[in-house]
Amino acid sequence: MERADLISIAKSTLEIEISELEKLKNRIGEDFARAVEIIHSAKGKLIVVGIGKSAHVGNKIVATLNSTGTPSQFLHASEAIHGDLGVIQKQDVVLCISNSGNSPEIANLVPYLRDYSSALIGMTGNKNSKLAEFSEIVLDTHVDVEACPNKLAPTSSTTIQMALGDAMAVALMELNDFRENDFAKFHPGGSLGKNLVSKVDQFLSPQKPQVEGNAPVRDVIISISASSHGITVVTQDEKIIGVITDGDLRRMLMKGDDITKVQAKDIMSAHPKTIERDILAKEAMKILKENNIGQLIVTENGTYFGIIDLHTLLDEGIN
Repeated sequence: MERADLISIAKSTLEIEISELEKLKNRIGEDFARAVEIIHSAKGKLIVVGIGKSAHVGNKIVATLNSTGTPSQFLHASEAIHGDLGVIQKQDVVLCISNSGNSPEIANLVPYLRDYSSALIGMTGNKNSKLAEFSEIVLDTHVDVEACPNKLAPTSSTTIQMALGDAMAVALMELNDFRENDFAKFHPGGSLGKNLVSKVDQFLSPQKPQVEGNAPVRDVIISISASSHGITVVTQDEKIIGVITDGDLRRMLMKGDDITKVQAKDIMSAHPKTIERDILAKEAMKILKENNIGQLIVTENGTYFGIIDLHTLLDEGIN
């Protein structure tokens, strides 16, 4: 098979699934709105039930909902009929996903899902199925054509299920007024969460290089060499008056002056860039990038508190 044939197959697959998504979009109506309202007003959590490929879709929907403010839990249909039904409480809402709606596990389970929960929502491609019969609301996910060349493997149908789950999650986000900072609370370890909530003082260097303004060059060299940042902060009476980098030292030596008489204040760069320790780390990164510098002085109420380094922020995913 030629590469052109493979590319053609991929495009054909996507065309079929896009067509089915367009049909789904045109079917969205009152049933969808009612389902979202029921989930939003539930006093308990949302239990998502599925089996086979629908179980994988269900797990993804649960993950999306949990990360966007709707407490959810996945329940595998085959495990449910062997004891795990106990996870469902009367205040919970159940969303059961099944393309056929008639698989043995689902058919045996749906009466219990309805009785044990406050509401059963069925997501199925068969409105005449057992799942549809027992559901308070039916979300129609039927497809005319699977993208599979044999028209057997779930392809278009699982795409439709996934997309409808995303639509529900986004609608619930709007109902919950779920915003960036809320999202960050559930993603503290990821790059996005860190950018939204992490403060400067979480990434402080353990080193705090510092010299007084009247310090001799020898002390400046020792201070810079003792840290890994190539910089030291110059202070006077606890106030920041400048910074000296290893580049400043090289430029001083190239002048050929008598360095025994040079003090820190003579070679420092005055008015260095600073940031308060409780500011978002992404603001520190912005200052570093805009000024093309590698380190930023961190302050607490204007007093020297520490150093934050560009490479540390990059390593932590701050951008």
